[in-house]
Amino acid sequence: MMRTVRDDWRVIIEIRPSATHIPLAAIGFGGLDGQIVGDPFEIVIAPQRLGDLGWVSMSDSLASRDIDGDYRRRCEALLAELLRRPHVSAGRVTCTEVHVCSHCDRQWEVLTADEAADDSTNVDGHSVEGEPACCGKAIEEFRTERGIPMPSWGGAA
Repeated sequence: MMRTVRDDWRVIIEIRPSATHIPLAAIGFGGLDGQIVGDPFEIVIAPQRLGDLGWVSMSDSLASRDIDGDYRRRCEALLAELLRRPHVSAGRVTCTEVHVCSHCDRQWEVLTADEAADDSTNVDGHSVEGEPACCGKAIEEFRTERGIPMPSWGGAA
């Protein structure tokens, strides 16, 4: 059925310059002269890839059995470390989520009540709200779980 794919993990922190100004070296820009002043702003930080071990690089799936969990833990540890710094006022961990069909890998879409009632957008008269709209295997799985009659896929009547 539906599978959630998470990607593009990021840590977003808010820097709130204080009245005393923040030296650039305090946020990792050593060697640069100047200070940060003004309104709060955000910095987006991408974690190191799970498969990047420095001396060798491999796919994340070879480096981890729980890619989403490992990225989340890596980002949360980074966020916890950054929140201990005096100029960091807030932060959060974020990622993109895409829902796809476990059968065809296309984006997950389901029929609305109006689409299920419309002969031009449903599979047959048994289509219901919430039925997958991506592939036949997903529709068949959905209907089997709910005891809905199977569609006739263009065969003889």
